[in-house]
Amino acid sequence: MSEQSAEDKPGSEGSRTRHLSTFWRCILLAWTVVSILLCFNQQFTLRFFVGLTLLDTEYYWGLVLVLLPLAFILYPIKRGLHQDHVPIYDVFLFLLTTAIAGYLIYTARTSAAEGWEYSAPSIAGDLALGSALAMWALVLEALRRAGGWVLFVIMGFFSLFPLFAASMPPPLTASSVDLLDAASYHIFSRESVLGIPMRAFAELVIGFLVFGTALQYSGAGAFFINLAFALCGTYRGGAAKVAIFSSGLLGSMSGSVISNVLTTGTMTIPAMKKTGFRPSMAGAIEACASTGAVLAPPVMGATAFVMAEFLNIPYSEVALAAAVPAALFYFSLFIQIDFFAGRHSMIGMRREEMPRLRDVIREGWYFIFVIILLVVMLLVMKRENWAPWLATGLLIVLNQLFSDKRWGWNELLAFIEGNGRVFVELVAILAGIGLLVGAFSLTGLTGTLTTELLYIAGDRPLLLILMGALTSFVLGMGMTITACYIFLAVLLAPSLIQAGLDPLAVHMFIMYWGMVSFITPPVALAAFAAASVAKSNPIETGLEAMKIGSIIYFVPCFFILNPSLVLQGSFLEFVIHFVTALVGVVLVCAGLQGYMGRIGDLRRCGLLEWPVRIALMVGGLLFAAPGGGMMPLSSLQMTAAAVALSLPALAVAWIYARRPAVA
Repeated sequence: MSEQSAEDKPGSEGSRTRHLSTFWRCILLAWTVVSILLCFNQQFTLRFFVGLTLLDTEYYWGLVLVLLPLAFILYPIKRGLHQDHVPIYDVFLFLLTTAIAGYLIYTARTSAAEGWEYSAPSIAGDLALGSALAMWALVLEALRRAGGWVLFVIMGFFSLFPLFAASMPPPLTASSVDLLDAASYHIFSRESVLGIPMRAFAELVIGFLVFGTALQYSGAGAFFINLAFALCGTYRGGAAKVAIFSSGLLGSMSGSVISNVLTTGTMTIPAMKKTGFRPSMAGAIEACASTGAVLAPPVMGATAFVMAEFLNIPYSEVALAAAVPAALFYFSLFIQIDFFAGRHSMIGMRREEMPRLRDVIREGWYFIFVIILLVVMLLVMKRENWAPWLATGLLIVLNQLFSDKRWGWNELLAFIEGNGRVFVELVAILAGIGLLVGAFSLTGLTGTLTTELLYIAGDRPLLLILMGALTSFVLGMGMTITACYIFLAVLLAPSLIQAGLDPLAVHMFIMYWGMVSFITPPVALAAFAAASVAKSNPIETGLEAMKIGSIIYFVPCFFILNPSLVLQGSFLEFVIHFVTALVGVVLVCAGLQGYMGRIGDLRRCGLLEWPVRIALMVGGLLFAAPGGGMMPLSSLQMTAAAVALSLPALAVAWIYARRPAVA
């Protein structure tokens, strides 16, 4: 579920993480187990079976105590340095972070009672303030090691912002505070290091991370790929449809783009190349399918849980809202591949090469059963805190009873270590990002920026939307999805909401536009990772991914202008917009690929091919874009314009398709 999952082997040259000795690996395993038990105790209110109930701040600092110090053990001070041993200064930082976190747990009740976040502590003031300053610095250093220099510079600047806010030019001007007051707020309040990002991790993300890792180590990847081959493999372009289906299923469970590309892609990309797809095309398809998976429920990525905390709504509501845009995106991928295969007269793979559906389900039926349980717990019973834990427990039990991939001690230890490495990375990143939220909360700058942005936009909310899309895209190039989302959720989202846009649609819009950099050059991390598997040109693969995944650039514009597509409106309005969106997607795909189902190859139109294709794309966008809301035209007017443009183009294509083909 981390967007920056390590692609390299720990300890190898140039690796982000170092190879751990037996001693430090044991520490990682032990503290990972403690963090899981802490979360399990808190979610199920077990009170440690002795009646002891932790304050939320005690629980959060407990997770920091067992996970944040390990950032200095897992991540060297410089990439590639001290890969095979832990130097003495990292041991010192590990011990110092552990000691300070322990002190913060010890003083949590006193801090809450006396309001330490707003005033210097009355007892042990020097020790408390010194601890706050040291923890501030340690959080930033852990962020630098786990998240990179870009995040460190941005979050370091904004965490210090309250010190010189009065000297900033408008609209960034705010009241300044001194260093000690800023440190107190960052560490002792529930708005900064222990703010929304860390709370989302502690309350929800841990459980879903454990569930995703359990799926990975129990062989779910092979099951989903075999299921996709059995269902889609024999149709035209079947290997690409397998990639879309399997990457969508597995990625929606794991929530990680890059790791999804590098796991499913190693099987699907060679299969696509074997059946006639160009290497760059095969890599682009896998990149798009893996990117979209993080936007697809039920699990999605860590950002979705942070969104639920920001909006103060159940995660299930976020997951439901994400379902329709994700369905439109995957529908567009399927249609584009089908039309591409039709245009190039491609066929599917041979039936005898495919696994039998009956055999696949018989061997992995319990994966389907577990996912159904997860969905029911999330959407029907509304037990989102319990859902991943119960689903994980059931998965492990069923795997041990019915699978030939039963876990032994080695698999169990690998499962725990895999969780631990992701936990440490996310805690280091989310605690550091929390400093940004705390800085704007302390200065009250969010309200000022909202007013200024609304003044700049005037009565043109479309300008604000354009600013939001561009800013999200640019920040998505240099930051993780979660960091980019939180940055804009604090700075930009309030302005869009006050302009009259739906809050859930606004936050989903920001997340979507932060994601598009995964398939858009020059960054295009997902496309570049897929290119390494496909052995294709990375830029060419990124450009192909932009074309194949083009609908992802339009879908967020559709639902922010009229939120019925994120289930914020009447049922009838949703049905109308969803049906017209499906029609629009088909027309856009036909224009992009130069082929239309039931009509055929648009090259038969001769000189009229490109006018027909452009008319289909524009008409499709008019069909898909919902009318009403902030749109100048009603739904009926939009549909009428779409019909007026696309129907003549379809008629021309149909007439030319009936003529004999010219050699």
